[in-house]
Amino acid sequence: MSDVKNPSVHVEHRRLISLLRERRVTYPIGGAMTAAIYYGIVALALAVFGSTAPYLLLVVASHLTTVVIVYPWYRLVVFPDTAESWLTGYVRLYVVGLSFLAASLIGLPILVELASIPILVAQGVIICASLPLSYTINRRWTFRDHRSI
Repeated sequence: MSDVKNPSVHVEHRRLISLLRERRVTYPIGGAMTAAIYYGIVALALAVFGSTAPYLLLVVASHLTTVVIVYPWYRLVVFPDTAESWLTGYVRLYVVGLSFLAASLIGLPILVELASIPILVAQGVIICASLPLSYTINRRWTFRDHRSI
């Protein structure tokens, strides 16, 4: 049967589009995407540079690169009703990201040097521990709705 003649296909399509407009769906997708991109960049940097560069320097560079890559997703898909300029939103996202970067810069040496946990495993632990705060901070400050202020 053709999709044009099957109204249930159109209903499902509209339901999917509607679902993708909800932050409870788009934010976790963005978070997973951000974590995967960041983790991939860190892993690639560690593979390329190995012990020739300090791992904390690679973490900082990976963080900066990741924020540049993922900001459009958050701006266009997760928080599309943001009234601020792109630059202001990016700076706010980066400031929030700096707190999570700080968690990595403090937590990684503890987990890697003292607990002898491999860098990527330790970074995964820190990412998982940081996720619950991320949405709240970004929703209430980075991409806040100025109409409700």
